[in-house]
Amino acid sequence: MEDSFRYLLKNAMNSKEFKNLFGEEAKINNFKKGPGGWYKESNECIAVLELQKSNYGDYYMLLMKIFIQGAFDQRYEPNKELMKRSIGHVTGNETEEFRPLFDFDQSMEDEERKVGLKKVFKDLIVPFTDSTLSIAGIKTLVERGEVHGTPAVKEELMKF
Repeated sequence: MEDSFRYLLKNAMNSKEFKNLFGEEAKINNFKKGPGGWYKESNECIAVLELQKSNYGDYYMLLMKIFIQGAFDQRYEPNKELMKRSIGHVTGNETEEFRPLFDFDQSMEDEERKVGLKKVFKDLIVPFTDSTLSIAGIKTLVERGEVHGTPAVKEELMKF
């Protein structure tokens, strides 16, 4: 029993390996690697994915940040400053369903984590970012209450 436990510890995916796997999955889903994260852009918006490492445990928080081109009279580039901003004009996170996938303090089989990663892209990340790569999509999500927009962002959206 003790030997099998050592084998599991030795062969369990760690958070760094997960981050590499996340990057591979991001690439498969047409995200580009940027400084500190991954991004996808359109003429209207930039969607940024960042895995933020917790200071309190061995887990990541998924930050999905959307920046609207022309909002606040700014053009945005996928540089380190933008990628590391704590929030975007519109922001999303992992849902309760997917939170255990990002938590390495919880035991999970490697294969289950890999399958879960594909699912989080298919069911959450890609639909969210595809919807938010257009101003019309963002407006719809804000109107439905599916994303939060600050009063200043809502005011900017009215200009488009």
